[in-house]
Amino acid sequence: MRAYRLTHLVDSVLLRNLSALVQRDRANTATLLAYIAEVDERRLYLPAGYPSMHAYCLGELHLSEDEAYKRIRAARTAREYPALFEGVAGGRLHLTAVCLLAPHLTAANARELIESAAHKCRSEVESWLAQRFPRADALRLDDGVFPVPSQRLVPGSDERESAPDSLAPGGVKEATELVPGRVEVPSLPTRLSPLSPERFTIQVTIARTTHDKLRYAQSLLGHAVPSGDVALVLDRALDSLIDQLEKRKIAAARLPRRQPRPAHGPRHVPAHVRREVWARDGGQCTFVGEGGHRCAARVRLEFDHIDPVARGGRATTDRIRLRCRGHNQFEADLAFGAEFMRGKRQVVGEPRNVRIASHSAVAARVDGEDELTLDVIAGLRALGMRADEARRAAEASRGEAAATIEERLRRALQSHRPLVLGRTNRRIGPTGGTAALTGGSASMQHSPALGP
Repeated sequence: MRAYRLTHLVDSVLLRNLSALVQRDRANTATLLAYIAEVDERRLYLPAGYPSMHAYCLGELHLSEDEAYKRIRAARTAREYPALFEGVAGGRLHLTAVCLLAPHLTAANARELIESAAHKCRSEVESWLAQRFPRADALRLDDGVFPVPSQRLVPGSDERESAPDSLAPGGVKEATELVPGRVEVPSLPTRLSPLSPERFTIQVTIARTTHDKLRYAQSLLGHAVPSGDVALVLDRALDSLIDQLEKRKIAAARLPRRQPRPAHGPRHVPAHVRREVWARDGGQCTFVGEGGHRCAARVRLEFDHIDPVARGGRATTDRIRLRCRGHNQFEADLAFGAEFMRGKRQVVGEPRNVRIASHSAVAARVDGEDELTLDVIAGLRALGMRADEARRAAEASRGEAAATIEERLRRALQSHRPLVLGRTNRRIGPTGGTAALTGGSASMQHSPALGP
């Protein structure tokens, strides 16, 4: 305690030491941002048992919501525009200025904006940005339902990130989940604030269509809720919504089927398994980090096969677990390799026929298949075969080393017929040819090379 009592210092020494400490703090802050940016980029919060960098800062580093928000926002922005690191270390920019600049920075204007914000306090930066990027008039968010302007609040700016969709107490910063790549502060945030242990106030902006639905629901509930109390209407609406979502996501049912439906494929998780796993895991991600911390995520949960489907995993209660999206992907990276999974995820946005071929080729390449086998698998997948069927058929088509792609395809089709194609229930006959595929994205006419 005595180390923090500075009454023995003379004025000149006190001021000199204060200035030196401020400079050191700025340099440390810049270094801290670099560390946060790198940990965030490597997603090292996942093996520690946290679903996002924001959760890691709160749970592991014990930062406040405000501290975590500012530092993650500034770190991600500075990683994209490294001049911000130097600006913070040199004392030209503070964290608030970096966060204010973040939504407006582009490769073309970064230098101009950074130089213009140097050595300005928050109010000065806000005033300058208001001139540079004018916004619509602010709104007074009172209780009740009222119309608001529909135009963009920052016309002409680079709105690269979307607003979060989560509710959290405390306002703007806490409402931002800060999942990877999503750090934008919403212009008209949803605010959920506690009034007492059993009462909360919610403040939200809704679209015209939502307003009309709310009014219509009030009229339909005229007998049950004569006052039209919005709180009671929302409570009933949420009961109905939760009931529907539980049926769809975890197959909740008052009277479950006595005989489960047959599985639709190796990745299908039967309804009774989903119900049992959800109840067993408590609707929470089950990943436990290296230090024993269990991931607290309850959103974006997925049913994960403990044994990968590609390696024969089955969807039984004891071999299925709940994982959040981040830890599900993390487990896949560990099982198949980060590079392989990155290639799988990159082809998700491609056209279906290209995506099927790419998935098959990448999967086969990892298992050491030759190039001709890759082509056979890709062709079979494009015809509508499942991945496991295409692989077995391609293996069955192995023969002479000089076999052509046409001969390998013919052997593969002959070893796996009849094959249902798309939604047309067309079957590949003994000749290996077929008519057009109306259920897919490609068509194939009978080829003599695929004949008997």
